Amino acid sequence: MSARVLIVDDVPANVRLLEARLSAEYFDVVTASNGAQALEICERADCDIVLLDVMMPDMDGFEVCRRLKTNPATHFIPVVMVTALDQPADRVRGLDAGADDFLTKPVSDTVLIARVRSLTRLKMMTDELRMRAVTSHEIGIQGPEREAIADNGTGGRVLIVDDRASSYERFARVLSAEHAVDVEPNPAEALFHAAEGNYDLVIVSLGLEGFDGLRLCSQVRSLERTRSVPILAIADPDERVRLLRGLEIGVNDYLLRPVDANELLARARTQVRRRRYTDHLRDTMQLSVEMAITDSLTGLHNRRYMESHLATLTEQAAARRKPLTLMMLDIDYFKSVNDSYGHDAGDDVLREFATRIRKSIRGIDLACRLGGEEFVVVMPETDMGIAATVAERLRRCIAGTPFLIGNGEKKIDVTISIGLAALGSANAHDLLKRADQALYQAKRDGRNRVVAAAA
Repeated sequence: MSARVLIVDDVPANVRLLEARLSAEYFDVVTASNGAQALEICERADCDIVLLDVMMPDMDGFEVCRRLKTNPATHFIPVVMVTALDQPADRVRGLDAGADDFLTKPVSDTVLIARVRSLTRLKMMTDELRMRAVTSHEIGIQGPEREAIADNGTGGRVLIVDDRASSYERFARVLSAEHAVDVEPNPAEALFHAAEGNYDLVIVSLGLEGFDGLRLCSQVRSLERTRSVPILAIADPDERVRLLRGLEIGVNDYLLRPVDANELLARARTQVRRRRYTDHLRDTMQLSVEMAITDSLTGLHNRRYMESHLATLTEQAAARRKPLTLMMLDIDYFKSVNDSYGHDAGDDVLREFATRIRKSIRGIDLACRLGGEEFVVVMPETDMGIAATVAERLRRCIAGTPFLIGNGEKKIDVTISIGLAALGSANAHDLLKRADQALYQAKRDGRNRVVAAAA
């Protein structure tokens, strides 16, 4: 894995030692001797992870970390504090400042490299989501960065998987001060429990009786419904080798027994915040995808989606020798609605028209707004006879019930013209063209009618 690691330390010997360790594992290394330099490098997005000393002049590591994590441009960069401080209170202070981990010197090469690799994998996954979310920001969707910064990491749903009552009762008591906590003492049921519970964090004891805790972690990470749920492993001090294996298979964080209550809370908050941030990124990406293919006014698919999807539908219909019919619709005299009542009234008509279309067609049918007052409905596995019946029913639905405009204060009559075309041996482009010609024939014949193109 190639990643760029920023080492921040004011002691040159410490920098050289870390640089040699990381370079031997093929990481790119950049260095900074003080907090100001570190903030500048991170602001330029010149690193994937930060190894941060705490005891530095001018600006200590706690303050550097706090500034990184409260800046929307840098808060997603993982920070590992590497320091001689070894008290639980120091670790909690670092985690509360936003650090993703707190390693006490001397740190073994194996532990350091495993932690860097684990957090770098997480950073690369987050970067991919963030990159996809850039387009969302450009089209007006607010990104989740500021919300993530304001999130204190409390109020999450936590599942504890531990078969020792003295252990899980203590963990549950501590965590219940900030989270909703469930306990699953039966590891054989834990995966099902995790999949059904929509949890923000799963805590797994690696010392389960007669059950491999790492296997459970692997199953949680591989199951679709729990793949993105953070995992916090609890292990005995002599299980360090298993913990390193856990980091390789997707464990996000770990604690060694005896577990300090405040550190447990701090690490849980960190993981809950991270889960919410990545969930927000995924939601933003999904919303941007929907906006890219959806007409914002009517909620129907837009022309771009119709053109790409219609080609697929016609190819499938031809390959399977199934009928397919396309309906092209146009609101009669729509310009006069805008001219007489205003564009807001025209929007009211378009929205209601889209609603009536949806109510008149099946779930497998594809309804799209081409633009303006023109719409298309693609009906797979539908021959011309059935399509004509559907089109006539829709025409009567539009003409038979007035449209409300101006917050329901006025009613206006609306009619539509419809052109139909069956697939036959034509491709998507020819199908659209023939339906369009049928539509114009309907308009020439007096509007408010359905015309089917000749086979």
